Amino acid sequence: MNPTGIQVSLRRGDVTAQIAQVGASLRALRIGDVDLISPYPLDQPTPGCSGVVLAPWPNRIRDGRWNDDGTDRQLAITEPKFGNASHGLLRFTAYEIEQTDAAATLRATIVPQTGYPYLIETSVTYALTDDGVAVTHTLTNRSDAAAPVALGTHPYVTIGDVDAHDLVLRVPASTAFETDERMLPTGTRPVEAALRDGIRLGDAKLDTGFTDLARDPDGRVRHSLTAPDGRRLTLWQGEGFDFVQVYTATNYPGHDLAVAIEPMTAPADAFNSGLGVRRLAPGETWTLDWGISLG
Repeated sequence: MNPTGIQVSLRRGDVTAQIAQVGASLRALRIGDVDLISPYPLDQPTPGCSGVVLAPWPNRIRDGRWNDDGTDRQLAITEPKFGNASHGLLRFTAYEIEQTDAAATLRATIVPQTGYPYLIETSVTYALTDDGVAVTHTLTNRSDAAAPVALGTHPYVTIGDVDAHDLVLRVPASTAFETDERMLPTGTRPVEAALRDGIRLGDAKLDTGFTDLARDPDGRVRHSLTAPDGRRLTLWQGEGFDFVQVYTATNYPGHDLAVAIEPMTAPADAFNSGLGVRRLAPGETWTLDWGISLG
């Protein structure tokens, strides 16, 4: 049994990808023989939320409780270790799939349930490019009332023929979130210049949310991993993705170091702070995009 469901395989020239049905996860991305997503064994459940779509919120909600425009809501606690509701309502959902050779669209519906009484149609399209992948998300409110939504994704990126310790990580952020022992935000602080200029991944220890992201003239934020030979993996996030979480993992299957760079429209506990949360009117659709390239 494959715990991640159907595996969709895509190809465009030398670029290949695999998408897992469960969680609509970007499971693999390669150019030639070089992995751009940290691989894991096919017979294992998705580790550390690798590549999964996070909706209608990313990250955590304190105690699973939030105030919905005057009404108190209680979500299921899905992170017992810290007592929080974590990473939305679609993490273990098997999506419906439409596929061509070089692209796939996966669809799932968030149904009204305990703590979230809204009906949200979602889709994610993975389209291979000459140097990676472009990803487009939609969220459509099919409820009779305005619905609060946020979205994130959780790719673990790499340049697979290089020791991860020797990759240089750059995150163009000015502000970082400080957190308590439950990984919930307590305030903010300025980001060290080293992270913006580039820090060796082997010297980094991060599970940190960032904002005040510098956008290029085309409106995209670009994070990067650079190999000693000059090759650069770029993860870009488009308009609406105003936050990012960066997590360095030392327990990723088959890797003693892996890094997740997670575009998010809202930070941890956003349903309580309101930061980045968008209320979609009935029938309204929100479209978001991000992608990965190697150059």
